[in-house]
Amino acid sequence: MQYTHLGRTGLRVSPICLGTMNFGWKTEEPQSFAIMDKALDLGVNFFDTADMYGWGGERGDTERIIGRWWKGDAAKRDRVVLATKAYHAMPDKHPEPNRGTMGLSARKIIRHCEDSLERLQTDYIDLFQMHHIDRTCPWDEIWEAMETLIRQGKIVYVGSSNHAAWDIATANQVASRRHLVGLVSEQSLYNLKDRMIELEVVPCCRHYGVGIIPWSPLAGGLLGGVLGKIDGARRVDEKMRTTVEKMRPQLEAWEGFCKDLGEQPADVALAWLLHNDVVTAPIVGPRTMEQLTGAMRALEIELGEDALARLDEIWPGPGGEAPVAYAW
Repeated sequence: MQYTHLGRTGLRVSPICLGTMNFGWKTEEPQSFAIMDKALDLGVNFFDTADMYGWGGERGDTERIIGRWWKGDAAKRDRVVLATKAYHAMPDKHPEPNRGTMGLSARKIIRHCEDSLERLQTDYIDLFQMHHIDRTCPWDEIWEAMETLIRQGKIVYVGSSNHAAWDIATANQVASRRHLVGLVSEQSLYNLKDRMIELEVVPCCRHYGVGIIPWSPLAGGLLGGVLGKIDGARRVDEKMRTTVEKMRPQLEAWEGFCKDLGEQPADVALAWLLHNDVVTAPIVGPRTMEQLTGAMRALEIELGEDALARLDEIWPGPGGEAPVAYAW
């Protein structure tokens, strides 16, 4: 495993991030444990979760699964760079507006961090991320809460998710004024199909040394060889079938390109993200062991200039970076 840095920091993480959203939902707890064990064996040390994950039961269940996995085994915790998120409403026996609603007030940030620590059965979180932007809360208040948690040793780095370039720039300017490190990562929707962040978020992150952690790198399965899976299948989600039919010419060109390369579409999609030096690690959310081990092939795929140019033809982006993309 060739490790990379998390943005501009000195922290070394694997170029593949293990997403845990399926744990306790599409993947039972024993299999989730096995996938995390295998990830460590493969050298994947970067794990991502969120306080709200737990679709199969209650919000917070995914963090609890991770906590049970390494309970009593300090070696596992020491080997993992753990990332989680806060912003969403969480269940409470006594609902109140500062916890049961979405937002990033200082009170909510500190409370949600402490709740995550309890569920995760750990003393600290390596990367504490804001799941969404809260434009009703001043950045000075947000950074006051984050600084408190850093000084208490409860979090190490701060990241964002689903933030616009303006939000990232503003956050880091305010952090600099307070003599803080600021945001070190941004978790965005980014894949061959969804390339809008190339317009402003990518250049912003490059400027501030913020590592991009793409979520949905396979565009919800569209880039994972969907034609071979959907054609002839009896039971297919109607929304997916409609999307596939609408995009069939592109998908046929895409899967034909991958076939000519002799590689699986999912691996090529990940390899394309990794060729961008602003990307730290795409998030892979395996439901099975095979999906995890298969993703490792992406680390070996080299895409030359001709291949990258062909991919731009099949999946055109927004035209480059702002303002060049639209100003001249």
